[in-house]
Amino acid sequence: MTYVIAQPCVDVKDKACVEECPVDCIYEGERMLYIHPEECVDCGACEPVCPVEAIFYEADVPDDWAAYTVANASVFIALGSPGGASGTGPLPADAPVVAAHQ
Repeated sequence: MTYVIAQPCVDVKDKACVEECPVDCIYEGERMLYIHPEECVDCGACEPVCPVEAIFYEADVPDDWAAYTVANASVFIALGSPGGASGTGPLPADAPVVAAHQ
């Protein structure tokens, strides 16, 4: 299990969660932030600092936003696990569900 960033983050990208994450596993996309499912240590530090309440434990993602669980993992398929967001820079593209969000 891991934490997931859902729809409320689209076009917000506050980044308070990035500053709070002790393992640097929150990556920036074009329109939202993503938590790397293999790098996340499930500490939960990111969840309470999110001003739009977009971060959920994977099992607690609301049904309306279930596609964001897959989206968070899918953006890392080509990237793999670089071992930290700070040395990676923004991701080249958002997940399809995010790119299509209006």
